[in-house]
Amino acid sequence: MSRQKIPVGILGATGAVGQRFIQLLADHPWFEIAVLTASDRSAGKRYVDAAKWLLRGGMPAAVEDMVLVPTAPEAIEADVRLLFSALPGSAAGQVESDLAAAGFAVCSNASAHRMDADVPLLIPDVNPEHTALIPVQQQARGWRDPVTSRGRGFIVTNPNCTTTHLVCALKPLYDAFGLTAVNVVSMQALSGAGYPGVPALDILDNVIPFIAGEESKLESEPQKLLGSLSEGRITPADFVVSAQANRVAVRNGHLEAVSVKLKRPARIEEVAEAFRAYRGEPQRLGLPSAPDPAIILHTADDRPQPRLDRLAGNGMATNVGRLRADPIFDYKFIVLGHNTIRGAAGGALLNAELLVSQGYLE
Repeated sequence: MSRQKIPVGILGATGAVGQRFIQLLADHPWFEIAVLTASDRSAGKRYVDAAKWLLRGGMPAAVEDMVLVPTAPEAIEADVRLLFSALPGSAAGQVESDLAAAGFAVCSNASAHRMDADVPLLIPDVNPEHTALIPVQQQARGWRDPVTSRGRGFIVTNPNCTTTHLVCALKPLYDAFGLTAVNVVSMQALSGAGYPGVPALDILDNVIPFIAGEESKLESEPQKLLGSLSEGRITPADFVVSAQANRVAVRNGHLEAVSVKLKRPARIEEVAEAFRAYRGEPQRLGLPSAPDPAIILHTADDRPQPRLDRLAGNGMATNVGRLRADPIFDYKFIVLGHNTIRGAAGGALLNAELLVSQGYLE
């Protein structure tokens, strides 16, 4: 069945995440880029003149001559309903709220609203039912049409890039066996720091054992994502996460060493089958950006590896490997995923596809 494409905008289009949005949307079957926004410094310029393109494959020709507009409701074309936010967290909070209040649906990669009680923190493979918070959010914030009483604007967020792949791997275990404790040590790619990122003399021949704000996100976001929604509120999942975050000299792909304590005993064969068999709502719906399988379980001793496996499922799949018993917890394994595709722009894009399938963009 043919579908008329939905015009969309990208907020903060010149940065690294904004460019990834452009790349992923260039040939999307459901969406077409209609508006690109930027800071006052770049607004009014052609995209090709304002942006230094950072991704392989070159700048899509369709956006080269698009004129950047300010990130404000009055500057965005009236027929645009959906906005993808690549704004930095420090700038996103009020701007995204103003745009939602003006009637736009905002799928945000920024951290500003992730832990707001009425904002879905969404991974469609994990918690698609949490979109039911949208009318709660609209009612609480007055984002409803006073004549029709129907809501229009809202905010949906995707998690931190490292949290995304961690929770994608935890979901089948949580469903099948329950969790009481998770320990994760991340080895995070340079692209996660944005452009130009970490100075070469700091990271060459080195590992930096600190990433500001990262560990607190890893220790708080999983419980909201795996929490239960009832009567317009999310009750966080009842398990604890301990995280240590490190920056390593890899371009793309976050690797995580994970140990889990299960609520119910399970044989290693049962744990492996939980990973292999898992299919979430995006796979059942056949959403355009959904990887299938959602989780790839590797059996080779030395996999997954960033260079070899980060583009699995077009960069949207979660890789799991080195599954084995843990002498302190129950089991340990390695998780790998692409941080700027699934962990950033691709995650927000899959969120938007779910919203379309659920009728929130009608």
